[in-house]
Amino acid sequence: MVGKQGRQWRSMCKGLVLGTLLTSCMILLYCLSAPQAHFNLPEGPVPYSCSHRPAQAHARLIKNSSHHAPGQTGICTPKVDIMFMKTHKTASSTLLNILFRFGEKHRLKFAFPNSRNDFFYPYPFQRSQVKDYRPGMCFNIICNHMRFNAPEVAKVLPTDTSYITILRDPAELFESSFHYFGRLVPMTWKIPGEDKVGEFLRDPRHYFDPNGFNSFYLKNLLFFDFGQDNTLELGDPRVEEGIRAIAGHFQLVMLVEHFDESLMLLKDALCWEMEDLLFFKLNARKGSTVSKLTPELRAKALEWNAVDWRLYQHFNVTFWRKVEAYGRQRMADDVAELQRRNAVMAAVCIEGGHAVDAGSIQETAMQPWQPIGEKSIMGYNLKNNVDKAHRKLCLKMLTPELQYLTELGVNLWITKLWGHVRDVINW
Repeated sequence: MVGKQGRQWRSMCKGLVLGTLLTSCMILLYCLSAPQAHFNLPEGPVPYSCSHRPAQAHARLIKNSSHHAPGQTGICTPKVDIMFMKTHKTASSTLLNILFRFGEKHRLKFAFPNSRNDFFYPYPFQRSQVKDYRPGMCFNIICNHMRFNAPEVAKVLPTDTSYITILRDPAELFESSFHYFGRLVPMTWKIPGEDKVGEFLRDPRHYFDPNGFNSFYLKNLLFFDFGQDNTLELGDPRVEEGIRAIAGHFQLVMLVEHFDESLMLLKDALCWEMEDLLFFKLNARKGSTVSKLTPELRAKALEWNAVDWRLYQHFNVTFWRKVEAYGRQRMADDVAELQRRNAVMAAVCIEGGHAVDAGSIQETAMQPWQPIGEKSIMGYNLKNNVDKAHRKLCLKMLTPELQYLTELGVNLWITKLWGHVRDVINW
């Protein structure tokens, strides 16, 4: 018995050593994979618009737009120059799928990263990180994860670009981020017990190190994503300055809790069609893995993420102003129509009509990226008998983010290598 236990301990130690070495090598490789900022990049004139490029972006007659008085009509042209600030754990993968499909439909040019699926996050965005970037190039859409850096983004996109983003209730976002990224934040390793989220929130300052590796995932992550200092106290004047800066850059800030209404505002702002907004919820988490925050823990999560909460409250007000301008009844009618069309597509495309656990996904190509040590992200099975008219759209709507990026020609060798390493060490 003693000999057997000794062998088990030796095996565990070898596994830990191997895992540590492999992880360290991968982190180093991951950090070195993106090009560093080239401070001597030549400046080039940024085009006013790149919207002349797509052949199908025709003007259309619109009725009852929030840009016109009730009953009036007007002409609008679909906007194709778009900066989508992809924040973490905010249904942004679902929005990315919508943008990918719209971009393909109109033959738009994406500004993509190279070798990985983000722009060297968590470092501030630099235009040198864009694959094949040259000053003066005409890019229509940028939408991968980045830490927002407005001056550098402006040097990549046309002057008439529409800036959009999405926020989520900070308490729910914190819980989701803790679950998804927690194992990548070494400070969480010392938290005792099974309920690590609850234990952390009861005394976050005991565990949190603002200088710790990946600590930004666990405090004011939204504010951090926008390029701001996530460790500021709520009373610091830089908080309001940061919020004003964000408001000055983004024409539309959507809310996860009102996702369908957000899409209607997006359609209105960009002059899109209802068919452009069809979606299935991607990268969704299995309900049994979600930590239900008690009212006490929710209050603590909002207190801990007070800057994000202030940010969310500000844009919650502006969101409902836009809904009022859109028209409450019109909004209700349009949301009902979108939900009806999504239900039709689910019946056409999805085996069983709903998402399934990772272990029940039949095709590897439909497997979403999973957090370390978990199989908590759900996915879909495509129906076998989808008719030819719908099959291509069904496939695209169901394709996870990384697979879709690969289809669009993005080289994800670093991301994929990291995935293989995780599989080898059974993370």
